[in-house]
Amino acid sequence: MNALIGEVVGTLILILLGNGVVSNVLLKKTSGNGAGWIVITAGWGIAVFVGATIANAASGAHLNPAVTIAKLALGDMSFSLAIGYMLAQMLGAILGAMLVYLFYRSHFQATESASEKLSCFCTAPSIPGNGQALLCEMIGTFVLVYAILHFQNPLLASGSVEGGAELGLGSIGLLQVAFVVFGIGLSLGGTTGYAINPARDLGPRIAHALLPMENKGDSDWGYAIVPVMGPLLGGVLAAIVYSVLL
Repeated sequence: MNALIGEVVGTLILILLGNGVVSNVLLKKTSGNGAGWIVITAGWGIAVFVGATIANAASGAHLNPAVTIAKLALGDMSFSLAIGYMLAQMLGAILGAMLVYLFYRSHFQATESASEKLSCFCTAPSIPGNGQALLCEMIGTFVLVYAILHFQNPLLASGSVEGGAELGLGSIGLLQVAFVVFGIGLSLGGTTGYAINPARDLGPRIAHALLPMENKGDSDWGYAIVPVMGPLLGGVLAAIVYSVLL
């Protein structure tokens, strides 16, 4: 599988399962309605594991511009390939969000709350305030990316894709990342919904804006910069700390 196709497909599955669990919990008349936060955080952890497993052999399973920018900062991939990865991740996230809508379409129609519909696509702060939310997203993403950099398996790093993106996560590493995402959701996710991934938030937000959904409200573009910049800054910070302390 081509590396960029791997990032598209892996990110699509990540969003399909991740936003799928949110939809199952929040939308009316689903079997999972009201199941709660732990179900959402567990679902996202599993979504990361499945998406990353699918993409790992082809691309190293970044599925997240924050991971890609950290790899770029460390010199593990070329600038042109990093841009390609991030565009592929965005495309996969948009397509994944659209599939979630198609899958749960009747339940979106049965749900009156515009905010609950939006939450099935993207994140929002529990208490308004972009500055505090930016800090939360930076810290959460730092934990994620810093952990991922430590989970790389040097025995698998001999392979690479065209342009210099190293492969480095074995099956144990993929499971470790899933548990980190689960842990971040449980411990740090309650303030902003823990986007910790610009594509995960911006791609579905774009899909929300484009989809012909009844009574959907606006896409909260005033907040959209936070789950993009916070994770990118957190990813760069993780790369800097990793390079200094390794």
